[in-house]
Amino acid sequence: MLVAWRYRKRENSFIQSFDPRAWVIFFLCFLFSTLSFWDVRFLLPFFAIAMFSLLTSGVKWHEVRRAFLFIIILVFFFSILTFLTGRGGTEVYAEEHLIREFRASFSILGWTPVLKVTVERSFYALSQLVRASSMAVMTVLIPYSLNPALYGITFKGLRLPDKFAYAMDLTMRFIPTFGRDFQLTMDAQRARGYELEKIDGGLIAQVRKLGPIVVPVTIHAIISSEDIIDAMDLRAFGVGPRTWLDVLTYQTRDRVLIAVGVAILITSIILAFMGLGKFWVPEALMGMF
Repeated sequence: MLVAWRYRKRENSFIQSFDPRAWVIFFLCFLFSTLSFWDVRFLLPFFAIAMFSLLTSGVKWHEVRRAFLFIIILVFFFSILTFLTGRGGTEVYAEEHLIREFRASFSILGWTPVLKVTVERSFYALSQLVRASSMAVMTVLIPYSLNPALYGITFKGLRLPDKFAYAMDLTMRFIPTFGRDFQLTMDAQRARGYELEKIDGGLIAQVRKLGPIVVPVTIHAIISSEDIIDAMDLRAFGVGPRTWLDVLTYQTRDRVLIAVGVAILITSIILAFMGLGKFWVPEALMGMF
């Protein structure tokens, strides 16, 4: 049986007060608008919108703790990696103003590790952090705030074909279903005396020893997908237009939200074509180094 994210109806939730189609359209406009800029001054308003959506969503910390911890670690890792290596930023800026250089006291095969702290690297890492955090926060809120029963009709309401709408529905349910099956398999193997805590050895050895968990989960996923395909074939899915039990109707606030999202997107595109919003570093800092 397919399961969904830990959705529940929340009182006074800003996101859930809108039609899910309106929120998806706003999210897409927000996403593409954020990708238009590297200037941290232009990115901060998007970060403010993301934090406002998070704080007014009604989602509790214990519900999204794991997802946010994973995203925070991932975003900080890539930001720090970019800061240390300078990779990626060279496509945005051509000159660097050195703040301080740290040179290791040892060499590896004749190569001495050197860390250059520059103004450009620091602001590029900051811009990357704000940019990725804004998009990540808005993305995480979607599965926890949109009713799983409305996934299909939401994408169908966006003028997408029935097959694509149903494919998106299944995709949104795949990860939590896969996680449920993985946890059940782990519990079943522990009940049979399989001790996961004692898995040791190299990487290949550890992967091989995880076979009693990985293999059943993979086989069950394949069998479940075959069951879904058979059920859809028996119901003649794809032969003609599909009907939906639920009906979504736009309200005034939904149209306002869509208009705001489209206005943000158009404004962002215009500013980007005008050359605004590119990577920015304060001239005062560059003059100091």
